[in-house]
Amino acid sequence: MTPFHVGLIGIGILLIILFSGMQIGFGMGFVGFLGFAVLVGFGPALGLLKTVPYTTFSSYNLSVIPLFILMGTFAHFAGLSEDLYKAVYKWLGNLRGGLAMATVGACACFAAISGSSLATAATFGRVALPEMRRYKYDPALATGCVAAGGSMGILIPPSVILIIYGIITEQSIGKLFIAGIIPGVIEALGYMTVIAVITRFNPSLGPRGPKTDFREKLTALSKTWEVVVLFLVVMGGIYLGVFTPTEAAGIGAFGAFIFSLFKRRLSRETFKETLSSTVTTTAMIFVIILGAMLLGYFLSVTRIPFELAGFVAGLPVNRYLILALILIVFLALGCVIDSMAIVLLTVPIFFPLIVQLGFDPIWFGILVVRVTEMGLITPPVGLNVFIIKGVAPDVPIGTIFRGIFPFLIADACEVVLLIALPQLALFLPSMMK
Repeated sequence: MTPFHVGLIGIGILLIILFSGMQIGFGMGFVGFLGFAVLVGFGPALGLLKTVPYTTFSSYNLSVIPLFILMGTFAHFAGLSEDLYKAVYKWLGNLRGGLAMATVGACACFAAISGSSLATAATFGRVALPEMRRYKYDPALATGCVAAGGSMGILIPPSVILIIYGIITEQSIGKLFIAGIIPGVIEALGYMTVIAVITRFNPSLGPRGPKTDFREKLTALSKTWEVVVLFLVVMGGIYLGVFTPTEAAGIGAFGAFIFSLFKRRLSRETFKETLSSTVTTTAMIFVIILGAMLLGYFLSVTRIPFELAGFVAGLPVNRYLILALILIVFLALGCVIDSMAIVLLTVPIFFPLIVQLGFDPIWFGILVVRVTEMGLITPPVGLNVFIIKGVAPDVPIGTIFRGIFPFLIADACEVVLLIALPQLALFLPSMMK
């Protein structure tokens, strides 16, 4: 049996393990270790277990992950998410579907300091759904906009998924962050457009909220200055080359901590909960990274990524058709597997092919995240949908998926737009110092 065939069997076993419910990091690590032992030997496989954890976790680049997670957690406990929602609500709430638009806008702003789609969806599920229920919003529209808006957490920088992509493909994390800004803004505007269209044809889906005068709007907006400062300092510093992404993460985490103290919302108990949540989330991510590294060694021995790249690159078809097929794979996997696991599992396989086809790696990274976002809200699983189901247990899962459908159309349109106009993602990185 050739290494290629052993690799195919290993991938099949991994899929069975993942669907059986085993923690994905342990599943990838188990298959990687076992496959490497079969092809190279048990001794070298044990050597991997000795060296890979140390070489992986001692990497300076990985320290950016817990720091950005800490920043987002401090921001959450400081109540910045509620202040954001109230501010956008004051400006948009009196429009048809205004509360839903406010939810999308607040999700976009919170994503700029969170980096997690699931955290964004869970946060605004608790904040926004009660308000939309109070104004008798259609349950499908209310839950759908929160699930879709929450998905922006992994595109708008800082994004943990973009960090992982940058590390495994050896691309600039700073450029990936900056590349996500314009697509993130387009995504938010696309979702708001969807809400405006469907409530225009059926105003009962999203009734108008109360009107507010200009002074109230300015007052509400003034309470969000902490988020603006954090985003401008972190992303502005990266864009101007003042500091690295890791340094930016440290500054952002410290800034969020200071704002938490300033707003007097950080007690001893919430401080402990913040640290505990950060450690738990970081440990989960690092286990997945370690499993993916072990699996990567196994796949490199099987030469599956390179064989696949050579085979597909030699097909007599347009390279954009190949790109479309790759993106469909990402979308399908996103329906059933965590977004981080998808990137760690599939990017090492497809990235050599993307480079060989002549596509820009930064642009491809944005496309990967964008399509993976769609998987978070696509049946039959859609992890963000189940987050919302947990927040609103009385809403049937079918109702939430029905509310998601218009936003998926907007997602598909933006993916086509990004493919047709790569400069939407590449313009800002090209201007970086």
